Amino acid sequence: MHALPRATGRLAALAAVAALLTTAPPAAAAPPDDGPVDAGVVVAKVDGLAEDFITGVDVSSVLSQEASGVVYRDADGVPTDLFEVLADSGVNYVRVRVWNDPYDAQGRGYGGGTVDVARAVEIGERATAHGLRVLVDFHYSDFWADPAKQHVPKAWEGLSVDDKAVALHDWTAAALTEFRDAGVDVGMVQVGNETNNAVAGVSGWDGMAQLFSAGSSAVRAVLPDALVAVHLTNPETAGRYATAAAALDARGVDYDVFASSYYPYWHGSLSNLTSVLKQAADDYDKQVMVAETSWARTLDDGDGHPNVITADTTTHQYPISVQGQATAVRDVVAAVAAVGDAGIGVFYWEPAWTPVGPPSALDANKALWEAHGSGWASSYAGEYDPDDAGQYYGGSAWDNQALFADDGTALESLRVFSYVRTGATAPRAVSSVEQVRVTVTDGAPVVLPPTVQVTYNDGTVEAQAVTWDATALAAIGGAGTYPVPGVTAAGVAATATVVVEAVNHVQNPGFEDADTSMWTLTGSGAQITATGDAAAGARALSFWDAAAFGFTLTQQVTGLEPGAYTLTATGQGGGTSAGDQLLLGAATAAGSTSAPFALTGWKAWSTPSVPVAVGADGVAAVSVTATLSGEAWGTVDEVRLVRDAQQPADPGTDPGTPGTDPGDPGTDPGPDPGTTPSPGTGTTTPGTTPGAITGPTATVSDRTLRPGDPVTVTASGLTVGEVEIGVASTYRALARAAVTDGSVTATVTLPTDLTPGVHHVQVRSLDGAVLAQVRIVVLGDGSLAATGADPAGAALLSALLLAAGATLVLARRHRGRGTRAA
Repeated sequence: MHALPRATGRLAALAAVAALLTTAPPAAAAPPDDGPVDAGVVVAKVDGLAEDFITGVDVSSVLSQEASGVVYRDADGVPTDLFEVLADSGVNYVRVRVWNDPYDAQGRGYGGGTVDVARAVEIGERATAHGLRVLVDFHYSDFWADPAKQHVPKAWEGLSVDDKAVALHDWTAAALTEFRDAGVDVGMVQVGNETNNAVAGVSGWDGMAQLFSAGSSAVRAVLPDALVAVHLTNPETAGRYATAAAALDARGVDYDVFASSYYPYWHGSLSNLTSVLKQAADDYDKQVMVAETSWARTLDDGDGHPNVITADTTTHQYPISVQGQATAVRDVVAAVAAVGDAGIGVFYWEPAWTPVGPPSALDANKALWEAHGSGWASSYAGEYDPDDAGQYYGGSAWDNQALFADDGTALESLRVFSYVRTGATAPRAVSSVEQVRVTVTDGAPVVLPPTVQVTYNDGTVEAQAVTWDATALAAIGGAGTYPVPGVTAAGVAATATVVVEAVNHVQNPGFEDADTSMWTLTGSGAQITATGDAAAGARALSFWDAAAFGFTLTQQVTGLEPGAYTLTATGQGGGTSAGDQLLLGAATAAGSTSAPFALTGWKAWSTPSVPVAVGADGVAAVSVTATLSGEAWGTVDEVRLVRDAQQPADPGTDPGTPGTDPGDPGTDPGPDPGTTPSPGTGTTTPGTTPGAITGPTATVSDRTLRPGDPVTVTASGLTVGEVEIGVASTYRALARAAVTDGSVTATVTLPTDLTPGVHHVQVRSLDGAVLAQVRIVVLGDGSLAATGADPAGAALLSALLLAAGATLVLARRHRGRGTRAA
């Protein structure tokens, strides 16, 4: 086993650590400090953190950023070399990705930093000059490598696995020789990036292990003191890491570090992260680390290219703020340190990928992205990656997760790498305000909550009475999305987003109710199931088969008023061949109509629209029909049949069109700072569109909850005398309540064993029919997920699980729609 990497050269006591040999004992914990330092954020100290614990960052885009005119500044706003700012902030390691040949035939760069060996060495030289060690991250591809794709380098196309192993070994050795000869202090080398399913175009553990071994052999030959890391992701998938570690061991792969990505949005709880890393460490005598993590500081877009994390895609473990970033990173550090001596570090992914210009200068930004490779992909990458970069090239999708402001000034969250060793305190301040979102059917009353949860940086949470702007409430009329400003009794600004939806006549349209008897599914290769690839909620129609297959999903909708309707649904998928079809269709007495889904990639959402003419019989049969070749895959979700007069002008929750992330990538507008909200009741009735069809609706007092929390449910438009209130996905009844004048209000308590994730509070008739439902987000049990701070210094929290299964690793992978890969 090789020595643990040393920490920053700015800490004199660490210099000797870098020279430890393989047989050196584990590093001692840092000496105790007098107490937390005064700062701009609150950070609980991670007790017992080893002096050589890696607090690293990946800044692979830096050369392209600087060439595009980006200037980095210290915390005082003074222009300063990026690596000096990093070293001063407690960073001790720099990770840099390396692509084999990220250029087209005319020598034009693919973007994402266009990091070939020469540019990676330049980054390494600058890091070394500032006392920072270097992790070399070989992707073994000419562009982004991740679980969704591991494209073989152009120069290795057509090679057998044996020949590819030789080529990989020789190329790795030659690249590392350049690092060594340039004096770069390389402490670790990754032989592949997020290699869950493949590496360099080779899948299957036998071939993958052969390539890992070839890369490792080259590292040992050129840099014998460097650690070798194998990098995977999806720690939340049960058994994934245990299976991978066992496969590597069985095939004799020589490596030191089992590395994982961990993004709180997608990768499960921190306690699980610690558990799966500890298992790899204990069972196979490996060191472990987190090679990538991040958190958002804002939901604003800084450069005109949509971001990965938006108002519709964020989760709620931490506030979206600088404080939230600091707490999120601190908790990941604590989770890795909790493994014990084998837990060696954490890297933050691309904290310096700031905008090259504001959204208002989008055309100029596009020119810079193309010229200097400072966007996630240039158009020139299309020849190598036609399905992703070829369609969705553009700018940074990560600027709102940077640890630098849009003008390049270092934020207080960057200093978390120092504060985890000392702790930090700050004056009490608002860290976040609950984002209220109420969805109603057109014509139903809007009831906003009387209080909002206000989170402070010291970890406390207050339920503050709020007054909503009566004028904004009164302006709600017709389908659309409406921001309603408010102010709390303590003077804190709040915003509620009211989404008024047209009546959807499809029953169980998103498959969230476990009772799917209203749907008829025939054929093979498809099932209605829980999946991380749902467009909304936790369930969808999911399809895949190894052999050619086909299926039909139908529902007969009755009781419709004659007239014009529109049928939509949202789908995604891939693996198709010529002649494959996935159709959304409708049949009425007037005839049949259909439209195809475009299956262009993972989470490349396609929302076909089908005109439907309903006759006097009031019947429409809606369907999803597939004829697909083997290995085709995907999901269909959110089937909607609405009357044309009620089509929403801005549905807000529409999962989007191909090439976009689900939902509106923008930010809900906040209250006008120059206007004090007028006192109001918090209730209004939207204007009714001519010919509107109304139905039961429901609202809840709080849409972000924890197991065991009480929640008040209000339903209106009811035509039954008594209802049952419960929670789904797997439905559980919670209470019964009598209906008065078509309405009911009842307070129920969520089950204490309710799993974190997306659920629905449902109002049902006593015969089990779902009359209305409201989507809620259930956080992990305990206060840390809601507060974003950990004053007690607890190392772990139960993070929100928004997805599960082998494919949810890809939750950020389609860079063209604002996603990225490491």
